[in-house]
Amino acid sequence: MDAAPGKLEAIAAYLEQLRTQRQLSPHTCAAYGRDLRELAALTDGLAWPQLRHNDIRRLTAKLHSQGLEARSIARKLSSWRGFFDWLGGLGHVTLAANPVDGVRAPKRAKTLPRALSVDDAVHLVAPSVHPGTAPEPAELCNTAMFELLYSSGLRVSELTGLDARYRKADADGPASLGWVDAANREVLVTGKGNKMRKVPVGAAALAALDAWLAVRPAPSDGSAALFLSARGTRMSPRVVQLRLKAHGQQAGTPVHVHPHMLRHSFASHVLQSSGDLRAVQEMLGHTSITSTQVYTALDFQHLALVYDKAHPRAKIK
Repeated sequence: MDAAPGKLEAIAAYLEQLRTQRQLSPHTCAAYGRDLRELAALTDGLAWPQLRHNDIRRLTAKLHSQGLEARSIARKLSSWRGFFDWLGGLGHVTLAANPVDGVRAPKRAKTLPRALSVDDAVHLVAPSVHPGTAPEPAELCNTAMFELLYSSGLRVSELTGLDARYRKADADGPASLGWVDAANREVLVTGKGNKMRKVPVGAAALAALDAWLAVRPAPSDGSAALFLSARGTRMSPRVVQLRLKAHGQQAGTPVHVHPHMLRHSFASHVLQSSGDLRAVQEMLGHTSITSTQVYTALDFQHLALVYDKAHPRAKIK
C-alpha cells in the first residue's frame, strides 16, 4: 500500500527546505527523498507523530537482517533523524521525542580507502605515447582529466563541473561553480555544502590542460564546460568513470581504478611526503579532520611495507 498523502506532503516540504534554505545539492536531496519515502512505506498506517523509538529500532534490525550494509543504514538513520528534528520544530506537528534519537546502526568493519602506489599512479595518468602519430582529442581530454584528478584530489563531480573559464551568471546560465586559474596554478571548485575551495595544480596537469584546450571544440550545449563528451556536451561523472576504467586496463594497472581512487592516492601521497594533515584536509575540502585522519592509516601501511622490505629482522622465518 502507498504511504498516506499527508506523510508524502511532509517529505516534499522538507526536501524543498533542504533545497532552498540549506542549499543542499540535488544528489543529496534525492538521497534524502529515497530514504524518507522508504520510511513512509515501511510505516504505512502510522502518522509521523505516532512513530516511536522501538519502531525505528525494529526497522533498523529488519534492514540489517536483509543484508543492507551498516554504512547505508547509518545514512538512512541520519536522514530520518534530520527529518524528525524538522518536524519537531513545526508548530502544527507535535512529537513526544525524536524517535530516531539513540538508535544506532550496526557496527561496520573499518575499511581503508584504496590508494595506488606512487609509481602506479604516475604511470596511470601519464599521457599515452604513440610514436609518429598525434594523439586524438579524446585522448588529450582523458589525460587532462586524469592528471587533474590526481594532481588536485578532486571529486569526480567537481571535475565535471569545471568550466574552461569563469563565467558570471547571465541569461544563458548560472555562474561557474569551478574553473582552472592557470596563471596562479590553482583550481577553484565548489564542493559539498556549496563550499568553494582553492587547490594547487601541478605542472604536469597544467601541461595536459594546455594540450587539451588547444584542440577543445566549442561546446554544443552552449555551456563553458572544460571537459566535453563525444557529443560536445559537458562530461558526466559516469563517462569519466568508464573512461578511467578502460584506461587503467589498457595501462596494466593491477587493480580496478575509479576516480575516487585517484583522490585517495592524492591524499595519501601528499601526506606521506609532507605529514601535514591540516593541509590535506583543506585541499580535500573535508569539514572535519576526522574524515582526513583515515589517510594516516594508509601512511602507516606504507611505512610498514617499507619496513618489511628493508629491515633485516622484519620477517619471521
